[in-house]
Amino acid sequence: MTQSAWVAALLGVIEGITEYLPISSTGHLIIARQALGLPSGDAIDTFLIFIQAGSILGVCWHYRLRLVQAAAGCVRGKASEMRFAALIALATIPAVILGVTLHSTIKLYLFSPLTVAGALIVGGIAIIIIERLPLTDRTESIEQMSWKLALTVGLAQTLALFPGVSRSAATIMGGRLAGMSRRSATEFSFFLAIPVVFGAAGYDLYKNIDALAVTDAPFFAIGFCTAFVTTIITVRLLLAYIARYSFQAFGWYRIVVGTAVLGLFWN
Repeated sequence: MTQSAWVAALLGVIEGITEYLPISSTGHLIIARQALGLPSGDAIDTFLIFIQAGSILGVCWHYRLRLVQAAAGCVRGKASEMRFAALIALATIPAVILGVTLHSTIKLYLFSPLTVAGALIVGGIAIIIIERLPLTDRTESIEQMSWKLALTVGLAQTLALFPGVSRSAATIMGGRLAGMSRRSATEFSFFLAIPVVFGAAGYDLYKNIDALAVTDAPFFAIGFCTAFVTTIITVRLLLAYIARYSFQAFGWYRIVVGTAVLGLFWN
C-alpha cells in the first residue's frame, strides 16, 4: 500500500471527528476513500477499520479515571462497578452476534457511496424528528440505567451495521427515545463503543493480516495517532455542545452531505 503520509493523516482526522458525532465515521471514510481514489483491497479496508482503534483509545484517555475506577471496582467485587461493566456487556451482545454473522455480507454489498448517502439522509431525518419529540428525561446517568434500557440501546446499535447509519446516532437516539438525557445517552454511547469498535478492529486485522506488509506500518501509525488526538478534542467539544444544544444540526448536516454524495456518485 503506497499512500502518502498526508492521506493517512487526513483519514485519521476524519475518523477522529466523525466516530463519536452522530454522522457516521464509516460513511465519511467510504466517501473520502472514493474521493481520494484509493485502491480497493484488504489492506486499505483494514486500515479504515484499524484507525477506529485510535479513536477508541482517545475516548479511553478522556474517561481514563472512570475506566480505571470501574476496572478496580470489578477486581474488588464492588457491586456498582460490576453492574456498570455488565450493562455495557449486555448492550454489546446484539451487535457482536449480528456483526460476526453478517460481517462479510455487509462489506461486500453495502460499502458504497450511494448506500451511505441514503443512510445519511434517512438517519438525518430521524434525528430531526426524534429531537423535536416531547421526550421526558427519566435517566440522567448511566448508574440509573435498567437492564431493559441497556438492552434497548444495544438493539438500536445493530442498526449501525448498515454503513452510513452511524453507531453514535443509533445508540444516542435509541437512548433518547427510551428516556435517557442527552448527556447520559451520549456517554453510554462512548463507553459502548469501546468493546464494539476494538473488537471489530481486532477481528478485521486478524482476518486480513496476510494482506499487510511491514512497509504499511508507518501509514497505519499516522492514521492511528491522528485519530487518537482528534478524538480527544472532538469528545470534549461534543460534551460542551450538547449541554446547550440538541442534535438537530447534525441531522441537517447528514441530509446535506447525503444529498451532495447522491449527486456526485449517482453515475
